[in-house]
Amino acid sequence: MIDGAVVHGAPLRVAVATLEETRRLIAVVVDGEGRLEGTISDGDVRRALLRGLDLASPVEKVMNPAPIAAGATMRDDELADFLLSRGVAAAPVVDDGGRVLRIVQARDLELSAGDGHEAAGFACAVIMAGGEGRRLRPLTENRPKPMILIGGVPLLERHVRRMVDCGITRIHVSTNYLGHIIEDFLGDGAAFGATIGYLREKTKLGTAGALSLLEARPEGTVLVINGDVLTSSDYSRLHSFHAETGAAITVGAVSYHVEIPFGVLRIDNHRVAAIEEKPTQRFLCNAGIYAVEPYILDLVPDGTAFDMTDLIETALARGERVAAFPIHEYWNDIGTPSDLERAKRESDKL
Repeated sequence: MIDGAVVHGAPLRVAVATLEETRRLIAVVVDGEGRLEGTISDGDVRRALLRGLDLASPVEKVMNPAPIAAGATMRDDELADFLLSRGVAAAPVVDDGGRVLRIVQARDLELSAGDGHEAAGFACAVIMAGGEGRRLRPLTENRPKPMILIGGVPLLERHVRRMVDCGITRIHVSTNYLGHIIEDFLGDGAAFGATIGYLREKTKLGTAGALSLLEARPEGTVLVINGDVLTSSDYSRLHSFHAETGAAITVGAVSYHVEIPFGVLRIDNHRVAAIEEKPTQRFLCNAGIYAVEPYILDLVPDGTAFDMTDLIETALARGERVAAFPIHEYWNDIGTPSDLERAKRESDKL
């Protein structure tokens, strides 16, 4: 079976792993003989999660069942024209019997294929790193929370290096509590291949207020991330999803499950219509990762505590589109000692 293929009936998590391991834009779903049944993109996965499916769902519930496919006899120049004319960046190549021979991508046909990683597409990033981390004291009495070591590496350094790996080299860091320690460590960013500037909060400005300290409106979409979030989520896929939806703000969302420890009654008037024993409810929760269009930054008041939830509510009140980007990759909000210990144990996943 070719790289990037999953068999009909496989759980969605297999397709997700295939997309992550091969770094291809699509995975193909095939039958037992290798014949094409459909394709799955990262966007297909995220939209399925929004519909309430999970990673155990079979791939055929998520795939595009009518994919565009190229012929086996096409030359590279013909394949390039084929992809361009159909407005797609990748497609399976099949033989006369419909068996998948390979997946071709536009980037494969360019003279310089690069390292296989997509540029994230963000104009810049803002890391919110001004919090005190009170729940992690005494560890944070003399150290800013984003400078806590995870697997021997400061959390803030992990953010910066991940951004640079995704092609985001213009980075702003908001500072307040023990900000000089952060600035001494990161400097101007040259050591990390980035240009780093600082949004110095004279008072606590919340999780969005520091955006008012940007000297000029960015020329493109801004990645905003809480400095205490640890994740392997792909920023390039966040940007692609954000652009595809045409949203003003896209909120990274993680799935949180709550098990009700009792039998839940469904009532019709005064009668019991059904009873469900210990059901599990699923919620999509704010992950502290956002894609924000630059004009939205004008909604952030100057010098006032203002959270990202306030910015989202203000945008919604104006009729702006706000999208949710489900995160199925590793994510941990390091807020408590138990969260921190878990992050240290799981740092090899990043």
